[in-house]
Amino acid sequence: MNRYKIHHVTEFTYDGTVSESFNEVRLRPLDDDRQSCLRFRLLTRPLAPVAARTDYYGNWVHQFNVLAGHRHLRVDAESVVMVQPVELPAAGGVSLTQLDAMKDDLEDEFYEYLAPTRYVPHLEAARKLVQDAEREPAGSTLAFAQTASSLVHTRFRYEKGATHVHSSMEDSLSSGAGVCQDFAHLLLAVVRMRGLPGRYVSGYLMPRKASEGGNSMEEVIGGQASHAWMEVHVPELGWVPLDPTFGRPVGIQHVRIAYGRDYGDVTPVRGVYKGHAGQHLSVDVLVLPALNEEGHELLVETAAGPVEPPPESVPQQQQQQQ
Repeated sequence: MNRYKIHHVTEFTYDGTVSESFNEVRLRPLDDDRQSCLRFRLLTRPLAPVAARTDYYGNWVHQFNVLAGHRHLRVDAESVVMVQPVELPAAGGVSLTQLDAMKDDLEDEFYEYLAPTRYVPHLEAARKLVQDAEREPAGSTLAFAQTASSLVHTRFRYEKGATHVHSSMEDSLSSGAGVCQDFAHLLLAVVRMRGLPGRYVSGYLMPRKASEGGNSMEEVIGGQASHAWMEVHVPELGWVPLDPTFGRPVGIQHVRIAYGRDYGDVTPVRGVYKGHAGQHLSVDVLVLPALNEEGHELLVETAAGPVEPPPESVPQQQQQQQ
């Protein structure tokens, strides 16, 4: 089944009254040859008019302002999306030697996806991953990227809470742990340091049924938080998605929301407000099949609501992809 209903709820609770809140969200699934967003609805509380546009990377951005005083803000996004099966290349691409000769052309076309960024610095500590991935016998660019993804998957452990939204790549490298956001950034650094363009992908993961071998980590990522992976541009093959968190090909379980250089370009909810009050953030994501086993649309609305984590002070209105 490849038609999903997604309910993403973000809530901010302030310690005092705030005003002049200006916000933008990236929560509408992308439309292209791999998936179609069949329905999208964005509601805010307090109610506010919403304007839509696309950004430099082609992502949907919705903006709204709450000027009056308020102590609570809720952003409620509902989507229905259909994901198409895509056959990914199993092998191919130019060799690593040929890639070196294409350096100038790739930098001209994909500079923003090759240059280091705040979340994806080119660290010497990541050089060993580059060198180990280069030992792949096939010697092709695709084999290098796939090997690098497997190395990140096997050498780093998934640990929810090991990092936070402002953690650096150094934190993951030193601790050997992180969440999908960290693993995507780390793999981006590895492929970019070798000369391959890479872009960050934010989205959701549809959990597999227990009968299909789903595991608890997948259920946590798909059921309670947004997900992240990356895509590498392989000459002669185009953009190839890789998910280092699970170490397996990206498929119809992955729903894409936005592309960017790193997490900073695709933050799901971001905003500023006027006031000295602190804030607490809660996020809940529910991803369900949009059709039942008989193929009929499920008409019952999802009932996702804010989870109740321990209060956490967040200096900016943004959330981490777990």
